[in-house]
Amino acid sequence: MQQIARPDRSRSLAWNTEDVRPAEQFAYYREAICQVFMKLTPEPTDKSSFPARVERIGLGTGAINRVAFPGHLVLRSASDIAASSSSCFYLNLKLAGRCRIEQDGRSVDLSPGQVGIFDSERLFALRHSQGPSLQVASFWVPAQLLRDRLPPSFEFRAARVSDDPLVGHLIVETAHALNSAAPHTSDEENARLFGVLLDLVALSLSRDGRRGAEPMSLVEATWIALRRAVHRRLREPGLTAAAAAMSVSISERYVHKLFERAGTTFACYVMDHRLEGVARELRDPGMMGRAIGEIAFDWGFADLSHFARRFKQRFGCTPRDWRRG
Repeated sequence: MQQIARPDRSRSLAWNTEDVRPAEQFAYYREAICQVFMKLTPEPTDKSSFPARVERIGLGTGAINRVAFPGHLVLRSASDIAASSSSCFYLNLKLAGRCRIEQDGRSVDLSPGQVGIFDSERLFALRHSQGPSLQVASFWVPAQLLRDRLPPSFEFRAARVSDDPLVGHLIVETAHALNSAAPHTSDEENARLFGVLLDLVALSLSRDGRRGAEPMSLVEATWIALRRAVHRRLREPGLTAAAAAMSVSISERYVHKLFERAGTTFACYVMDHRLEGVARELRDPGMMGRAIGEIAFDWGFADLSHFARRFKQRFGCTPRDWRRG
């Protein structure tokens, strides 16, 4: 398995089985996940090739492990636990395929878009299935980092935290945001967003968690979810604050309050990011064959005169001059 250490992020590593002989691919995969997840015992469903990729990105004292693989079984045995010098929780965001987590006689099924958590200090089985290529973003959470957010007497059980009616959608949005941003964001920002995610998970696991963390975590996670909802629909000409509010299950009034808290307005935020999108594409050599108006329409502008005025206000020149520049 080829291992690549990235010079610009000391805590980022990647493994890929594509350059390894098929008969040896699973053994190299096993070695990789034992390095990033601690001691585990994976078992293949057959003896054929095993195309897989494992990427680890540091998140402060934790990490995110982004893994793509065929269906197989992963066990955490008593000998695996005994051989590990530290403990953690695994917080899994399922991206493709299905998985069943079995721990303490309890089964937790994950489908794409769902998030589950389980404990490395107890026996478990992960049954990855459904589809030739499965993907998961697995957050490696140092045990004490989560327990510090929970009541001292809290008894942990494996759970699907994305089902929580209060913060489940915020957990999913924050996990997606961190998975997408982690490779390109500073260590400090990654660690901060990871802390927000853990605050939300602790709230889901126990309503009696650390109260001081609750208000800020909910506000920050809602803000993250709202911005993601806006960016997903940024190219829609009729995007409104009401539509964005509905996407994250909050009121339109709260949408305006969150943008005000960030020092802007919904309309200004949408306008700025649409203009930045057009500006990027005007400088993109691959877009040189497209008309400026066509690009503007694609970014949600319905009035080209209004677009041209706002573009010049934002960048100090006309769209045509910007493209030439």
